[in-house]
Amino acid sequence: MLDHRFTVDLRWTGDRGVGTTSYRAYGRDLVLSAEGKHAIEGSAARAFHGDADRWNPEELLLAALAECHLLSYLYVAASAGVVVVGYEDAASCTLERDDAGGGRITSATLRPRVVVRDASMAERAAELHAEAARSCFVAASVAFTVHHEPTTTVA
Repeated sequence: MLDHRFTVDLRWTGDRGVGTTSYRAYGRDLVLSAEGKHAIEGSAARAFHGDADRWNPEELLLAALAECHLLSYLYVAASAGVVVVGYEDAASCTLERDDAGGGRITSATLRPRVVVRDASMAERAAELHAEAARSCFVAASVAFTVHHEPTTTVA
């Protein structure tokens, strides 16, 4: 079994000069970085006093699921001889709050829209989403259900 290690650096940039003296005194802004990569500006969701112009953790988790499914799907499609010429996704997730002030993501839905080169590939292309879902490392790591609502069209 092979292990892979990934590292990310996080730097909080939300100190407004008074630190965390109160819940509303500090900003939720942060910068995520990794060696050799462009930085990602993050924050909390607007509902949690964050900056709506920056990525929040829930969006980043959803983006990781969508990207992982895409990459897994492209791999299984290539292996199966299905020629994909376009792929988009309109993913969403649900965050459920609890009475104690916490919460969790309860489900995510990926809506991949795949375009294949030839009509003879459309049925097999649709079937490959199940295999891609089983191959996605991120989906296998989350504690909620990831639903798939794929569509396939021909170029």
